[in-house]
Amino acid sequence: MGLLVVATFVAVAEIGGKRVAPGRDGDGGSYEAIVETLGEIARTPVVWAVSFVGITVLVGGSILLGVGSFGISEGLAGTLVSVAYLIVGLLLVGFVFLGAYFATRSRGLGNAHGVAAGSLATGAAFLVLVTVQLVFGVVG
Repeated sequence: MGLLVVATFVAVAEIGGKRVAPGRDGDGGSYEAIVETLGEIARTPVVWAVSFVGITVLVGGSILLGVGSFGISEGLAGTLVSVAYLIVGLLLVGFVFLGAYFATRSRGLGNAHGVAAGSLATGAAFLVLVTVQLVFGVVG
């Protein structure tokens, strides 16, 4: 039985030594090309500026249409304000999660560590929000 275990470890060591990781042969493939292109786009300051202006116009327009008297029905006005709140909430959650994720990744840790740190930070922020709501009743 012991020889079978030793033979298994030797066989695995031999296979691991001869194996080449997929996508590491220099060609890259279409996945690598797509990731590289998206990375270059995300690092462009113009993309960030246009995204910021677009989000600002979307949130500001939703609020103005929701609270202004532009002849919009009351049901739709309330929905527009709720959409604006949702967008701002998603931006804050994304900021907290991605901030913790990229801070972890920049320190040399892996994707799983980044996701764990982002989830922990987002969960902690949610718990603080629930606690503040229960103690002070700031929402609603």
